[in-house]
Amino acid sequence: MPRAGIITFLHNDNYGSSLQAYALQKTVRDLGFDCIHLDYQPDQKEKIRNLLLNRNNPKLVLEGIRKKQVRSGQTGAFQKSKAIPAFYQKYMQLSPRCRNAQELKEQSRTCDILLCGSDQVWNPVWLNEAYFLTFAEEKKPKIAYAPSLGVSRMPKASKVRKIQRWTADFRAISIREEEGAALLESMTGRKADVMPDPVCLLTAEEWNELAGEIPTGEPYLLCYFIGENPAYWERVRALQQETGLKRVLVLPVNADSFSSGYELLDGAGPSEFLAAVRDASCFCTDSFHGLAFGTIFGTRTEIIRRYREEDPESKNSRVDHFLRLIKDKGMAELRTLGREWLREKCTMNHEQ
Repeated sequence: MPRAGIITFLHNDNYGSSLQAYALQKTVRDLGFDCIHLDYQPDQKEKIRNLLLNRNNPKLVLEGIRKKQVRSGQTGAFQKSKAIPAFYQKYMQLSPRCRNAQELKEQSRTCDILLCGSDQVWNPVWLNEAYFLTFAEEKKPKIAYAPSLGVSRMPKASKVRKIQRWTADFRAISIREEEGAALLESMTGRKADVMPDPVCLLTAEEWNELAGEIPTGEPYLLCYFIGENPAYWERVRALQQETGLKRVLVLPVNADSFSSGYELLDGAGPSEFLAAVRDASCFCTDSFHGLAFGTIFGTRTEIIRRYREEDPESKNSRVDHFLRLIKDKGMAELRTLGREWLREKCTMNHEQ
């Protein structure tokens, strides 16, 4: 049986990241491949090297430190950080931990083809060549399945040159958003297909098989916010008035969420996240993957735009594109589109 290796974000304590990783591995396995995720968790030296070489903004490091400080005082955050690796251990196959490019190269030698994606692994804001599979041995087939650039504006020229070089030897590239595909083409001259996020590749029934349990009780309004903005909670209160829902459940991520005063669904892992979204009477979120799962489960979902439109690092394009796709095609067609693309490219590249 041929082996496929995937690299994506696995260690950012994010439900969407973990569930899209699961979905891509399951889909590739369903195509007849033994499939593993290369368990990339760079050490401090690798992080500093990447920050300096790619001239990424140091504020990313400071933001990471701030988030850790918020989580450090929360028992639920600690439980969540344990629940995500436990989810991987139960449902997925991961390689031994890879701390740098050399260890990635060693683990990838067991793979016949390599895939990167999805999520924002190609976002120029936190550019990292590992997610472009630069560690791969020469001539090993490389496929990009729906990585997101996250932004719609041209990055600095130095980053453009690197992206040009790092994508040159890919045999097949798809991008998650039309805006990202257009941006990639303007940077590299290479036209990419547009494919849905991996979470769209599985049916609601398949996701239900992973769903855990949440506290029972009266119907609830579910909140899941990545960003911090007082206006979010104003919208929550307005939705309570509109829907008549007295109970509010919060999946806490940041300081605002932990101090919201509402009932916390604390320490939930990916399986509990699925159940919470599925069973909500109304779901309010600023998360792309939150929107995706709300759509998959048919839950009434109110999306809040996290970024100002004039923000050069705005990632609103991914939400806008998803909403257009659902309106134009529907989830079933998206699922078929993504699965067939993977079937064609993985089989083609393996046979070559």
